Amino acid sequence: MAILTSSTRGIPDIARIPRHIAIIMDGNGRWAKQRFMPRVMGHKRGVESLRATVRACRDIGVEYLTVFAFSSENWRRPVDEVSFLMSLFLKMLEREVTSLHKNNIRLKIIGDRSRFDEKLRKTMLDAEQLTAANTGLTLSIAANYGGRWDVMHGVQALLLDHPELATCFTEDDLQPYLSMGDAPEPDLFIRTGGEKRISNFMLWQLAYTELYFTDTLWPAFDRAELEQAISSYQHRERRFGRTSEQLPGLPTS
Repeated sequence: MAILTSSTRGIPDIARIPRHIAIIMDGNGRWAKQRFMPRVMGHKRGVESLRATVRACRDIGVEYLTVFAFSSENWRRPVDEVSFLMSLFLKMLEREVTSLHKNNIRLKIIGDRSRFDEKLRKTMLDAEQLTAANTGLTLSIAANYGGRWDVMHGVQALLLDHPELATCFTEDDLQPYLSMGDAPEPDLFIRTGGEKRISNFMLWQLAYTELYFTDTLWPAFDRAELEQAISSYQHRERRFGRTSEQLPGLPTS
C-alpha cells in the first residue's frame, strides 16, 4: 500500500490520470422536471450515469472514485423523496454488488449509518465484505455524510483511542480516523448541475484538489463529459505552495 501524503504536509505524486476523482452528482430532480417527469425518475436515471462513470473510471485507470449520494442535509427534503432515495439505494446495492465484485471493484460506504434502517445497514455491510479484497477501482459512496461530521467523528474516535493526545495531535495522527483515511486525497473534484460550491463534501480532503464545475445535469453526464473534466485537470498547474518555476515537466503517465 502506497504511503499517503497530505497535501498540506508534503507534495503528493501527480499523474496525468487522476488517481482519485470525487463527484457531487447534482441535477437529478431538475433533469426530470425539464422532461415533465417526477423527480424520482431523475434519481433512477442518475443510477445509470453512476454505473457508466464507474465503468469509464475503471477503463481509464482511475484508482479511486468517491461520489456524494446523500448528504446529512438531504434529510430536509420531502419525506416521500427521502423514502424513495433510501429504497433506491437499497435496490442499487442489491443489484450492483455482484457486478462490482465480478469486475474486481471494491465498494466502500462512508457516512453516519445510524439513521438507516437495519436492512439497509446489513446490505451495506454485506456488500463491503464481499468486495473487500478486490484490488481494482475503489468506489466509495458517501451516504448520510457531511465533511464537518467526518472531521468531528474522526477527532472523537482518535481521542477515544488515544486520550493522551487530547492537547496535541497531528494530521498524521488524525488521518487514519477519517472516512477516507485509507485513500489518497482527490486529485479532481467534479460537480454537475451548474452549482459552484462543495456543499460540505470532503472538506478536509479537498484542500488542494482541482475543482471542476459543469452545467450538465447528472443524468446527462457521460464518458465524454468525464474525459472533458480530466482534460481540464491535465492542463492545470498543481503547485502545492510552490512557484511555477519550481515545477517539474508535465507527467507523461
